[in-house]
Amino acid sequence: MPQTVKSFSRPRGSQAALIEPIKKTRVAEEVADRIRTLILDGTFPQGQPLPSERVLTERFGVSRGSIRDALRMLETIGLIETQHGRGTFPRELTVDRLVAPLASMMTFQHDLQDELLDVRRMFEPAVARAAATRATDEDFADLQRILDAQQRKLKKGHSAIVEDTAFHAALARSTRNRVVVSLMATLNDLLVESRKLTLKQKGRPAKSIEGHEAVVAALRRRDAEGAARAMYNHIDQIADLQSQTRELREDDGK
Repeated sequence: MPQTVKSFSRPRGSQAALIEPIKKTRVAEEVADRIRTLILDGTFPQGQPLPSERVLTERFGVSRGSIRDALRMLETIGLIETQHGRGTFPRELTVDRLVAPLASMMTFQHDLQDELLDVRRMFEPAVARAAATRATDEDFADLQRILDAQQRKLKKGHSAIVEDTAFHAALARSTRNRVVVSLMATLNDLLVESRKLTLKQKGRPAKSIEGHEAVVAALRRRDAEGAARAMYNHIDQIADLQSQTRELREDDGK
């Protein structure tokens, strides 16, 4: 017996703002963003097809071409899939599927890189502050092993992007908070491209190690505020170097 598909009834409350005529110029992008939000909040659940193009056209007040363009965008980034003869369905949501498109955008949209640094300033000093009171001897040993590996790669002139990422992940684990660990993993995924660029800059690997060492020194003293300050300064250094890298790339492009 065929599966019964729930009708796309007119939404109420907070959903109403998402499913209404769109008046912005970038119509397809706006439609894609609205549909993405409706997938994430469960209005369009997995296992059930999205409403038809005709219904979406009526609900959003846009052309069918704009709906098709929006669906193509969402299919490209892996949020939906078309099943022949059945319709278009939301795909299972994973961190990789949600993060990868944004991480790619970070490479080209400088304002997003700046905002990501702002997020780091809010989040990572707080992680360091918590780690100062919760880190164990085993955590300190892990952090020291990562620092030693960074130093070895620096002396050989090799990239230490793996160790750079591992340091922040280990710091998160030392908080004993699984949500913090997950958030840091997502943040690290978003930072892959910017780390590839900035770690190539002369002096950046050495400054990265200095920043990490300052954080660990404060952790060993159980100096929570000192650890937070050291992490904030570390991120500020990264921001300065990232700005310099951007200026050099812009100059090269002239």
